[in-house]
Amino acid sequence: SFRWGMPAAKGGAAAPRSKLSIADLAMIVPAVNAPSVPFETIEHTADVGIVAYGRDLPELFANAARGMFHFLIDPGQVQVRERRALTVEADDLEGLLVAWLSELLIVFNGDEFLPADFIVEEVTPTRVRATLSGEPIDPQRHRFRLDVKAATYHALEVRQTNGWSARVIFDV
Repeated sequence: SFRWGMPAAKGGAAAPRSKLSIADLAMIVPAVNAPSVPFETIEHTADVGIVAYGRDLPELFANAARGMFHFLIDPGQVQVRERRALTVEADDLEGLLVAWLSELLIVFNGDEFLPADFIVEEVTPTRVRATLSGEPIDPQRHRFRLDVKAATYHALEVRQTNGWSARVIFDV
């Protein structure tokens, strides 16, 4: 496992299909040359995006969540006060990443829970299982940056080369 401290298609575009087979995903071995940063922000017209990195899929999914929440709040403002289990399913790996990030936005906006730590225990081609550690939103203490509305399928890409990387654009 890896620790770190509303699917919406733009213009009705379909999600790109993965070039990875189920057999490829079943043989995942952590790479030794993965980038040293968990994510990078990228510019995109009126939206924002990230390229997340990971030695394996659990690390990639945790870093994608970390990257998305970077746009929402300074992680140093969030304390670990409770834990919540989260399981998300989808038809393929790209859809799973969008569903994972979308479900985190539901937890944030709907449940008013602010994750500080993502412990991703399992990622299969169609399911992610994780534990979120964080606290309820405190409007007196938490200062938010942007309003991320959705993770999109626009320019979505998940690939494996010297580790894993994923490009995700967010609707703000």
